[in-house]
Amino acid sequence: MKRFYKILKILGIAILSLLIIITIAGFLISKDIPKGQQGPEADELAEEILEELNYEAFKTTKRISWTFAGIHSYDWYKNDNYVIVKSEDYKVKIDLDNYDKSEVLSSIDIEDDDLIKTCIKNFNNDSFWLIAPYKIMEENVERRLVKEDNDESLLVTYTSGGSTPGDSYLWKVDQNKRPTSFNMWVSIIPVGGLEAYWKDWVETESGMILSTRKTVFGVPVEITNLEVDF
Repeated sequence: MKRFYKILKILGIAILSLLIIITIAGFLISKDIPKGQQGPEADELAEEILEELNYEAFKTTKRISWTFAGIHSYDWYKNDNYVIVKSEDYKVKIDLDNYDKSEVLSSIDIEDDDLIKTCIKNFNNDSFWLIAPYKIMEENVERRLVKEDNDESLLVTYTSGGSTPGDSYLWKVDQNKRPTSFNMWVSIIPVGGLEAYWKDWVETESGMILSTRKTVFGVPVEITNLEVDF
């Protein structure tokens, strides 16, 4: 018994030490959110990004289907504003106009209310990682032009909507105004300014352009089984 308590004590010290290291590391690498200027210049850069990615094609695309990180699959019927969320254990229809009308189509030993809430949260997250650039001119977004070392970036802050309103992202773009990465200041990540890279852009059948590979801390997040109807 004494040996057992000794092991627990050692584990507790190890976990505490790890938390302290993570906290210190986060403090050291965290960046302050940059200051930018709202106005016509910020909106102009946003419009250039949307033009590069063929925003008009995104608006006319009726359905987008994809698998996120090999875990969750989605059939998003944009015109009808609902999505089918699928995994090995469940299939759920989320009504994006009224979450209360959502329904579990099949599941394995999971409470319906909890499953629906989980699927809504997953869709908000996973769809953002797919189509985030197309959201930069929405009404709930504040846009600021940030100038650093002769480069222009677009800082967007989501004032409402989604699962974590208040989050900010600094979009960096190439010479064609195509996004290359963004820095994040989000509530679920304690490190401010963490950078995610957007790669492997593809033009879909409808003409909209999507990134199918994101990396955070060098860890890839793959978008697979991408299909569209238009």
